[in-house]
Amino acid sequence: MKYTILVNKNNPIKTNYLNKVNLIEIKNVFDETIKIEAETYKNYLELEKHLKEKGIVIGIDSAYRSFADQENLIKEFENKYGKEYTDKTVARVGESEHHTGLAIDLVVKVNNEWLEPNDKQEKTESILKEVHKYLHNYGFILRYPKEKESITSYDYESWHIRYVGKVPAKIIYEEKLTLEEYLKDFSGVLYINKQKGITSFDVVNEISHLFGIKRVGHTGTLDPLAEGVLIIAIGKATKIVELLTAEDKEYIAGVKLGFKTDTYDIEGKVLARKEVPCNINVEEVLKSFQKTYLQEVPIYSAVKVNGKKLYDYARENKEVKLPKKEVTIKEIELLEQKENSFIFKSLVTKGCYIRSLINDIGKSLNTYATMTSLIRTKQGEVKLEDTNTFEDIKNNNYRIYKIEEVLSYPEVIVSEELAFKISNGVEIEDKWQIKDKVIFKDKKNNLLAIYQKIDESLVTWKGFL
Repeated sequence: MKYTILVNKNNPIKTNYLNKVNLIEIKNVFDETIKIEAETYKNYLELEKHLKEKGIVIGIDSAYRSFADQENLIKEFENKYGKEYTDKTVARVGESEHHTGLAIDLVVKVNNEWLEPNDKQEKTESILKEVHKYLHNYGFILRYPKEKESITSYDYESWHIRYVGKVPAKIIYEEKLTLEEYLKDFSGVLYINKQKGITSFDVVNEISHLFGIKRVGHTGTLDPLAEGVLIIAIGKATKIVELLTAEDKEYIAGVKLGFKTDTYDIEGKVLARKEVPCNINVEEVLKSFQKTYLQEVPIYSAVKVNGKKLYDYARENKEVKLPKKEVTIKEIELLEQKENSFIFKSLVTKGCYIRSLINDIGKSLNTYATMTSLIRTKQGEVKLEDTNTFEDIKNNNYRIYKIEEVLSYPEVIVSEELAFKISNGVEIEDKWQIKDKVIFKDKKNNLLAIYQKIDESLVTWKGFL
């Protein structure tokens, strides 16, 4: 379930969400039966317990509202406070966050009395401000903060909290964002330690789920058998994926001699076996591959021939001429050797298939060689020790990098006038003697665009607004 669903005046709730939300019944502080989304309530109880230990007693006034409930609330507020106030503070039917089941209106207990903030704001404000400090630890945000009215379209509400999940909540709290700003503008680059047994696409899906952001991409696919460094781009950072993939990569691979498979790795179907010659010199053969050569692309790959992916030909048992790519093995080193198996480390250029390299090594050893394991230990300057696991992220023990932090281009802060032109993609004169690309920011340090040098001018390469 997506906990960062955006519901506001411009984004009415969709029927497919209403059909999927898992609502449970609870009693509010006034002993009324209400509904709330199950995960939201679970995390709310943890927040409530933590605050109670600090001497703060909170409770739930309302959570989920049906369309009919919202309509009745609007009428009630209009009668009590007038239409102008109601329009500012109460959402129209279909546009209320309470339809999600993820929003909660809090009340606080003072001197054994439940105080509703809307009526007793002076008494409850200081208490709720203290509550706000702990919300993000349990996946909640203050949904309508002060000085953000122009973005949320609602006045500040100290009692209205919203469950979004712990990862988004921490970012929103630390960056002082609204949910609207988070979903629109938040972006960054993550270094993930991909585990064996999942695809790169699985990693993308999990990151999308954890951060609650749809726009996520990866650089440099790793097969399910492989593990190690996988660079993930979130939000607007997906625009620079090509810059992150054009890097050398370092691997540690395990090899078994004497048989080959259709996939060139241990998970494939065994096609043939061949005796391993005695006294083979693996180290010498490995050194012979420290070169540039034309490498045949494995048939189980996503490379296209005549508009069709090679693995589709393989699955259909159709013959196809495998393309060859020029690759460079910059460094290669034997790490360990046992009977009919060995482990080696290599530094290779983009596009090199380690499975194919191992297959070629087998031929040079006058036998067959099959990959049994693969760890990407480095991509560009990113090392394995720089990466995070899913558990690290869930525990908020990770680092996310800004777009400009992962690029080595010069940064220029520009005037408001020039920022306006850059934001609109206007070609500008190169006053900074740029060699390739330049990162432009406004005076508030907001990323505007990356421009590229063409002749004597600078033109938009990627815009970020």
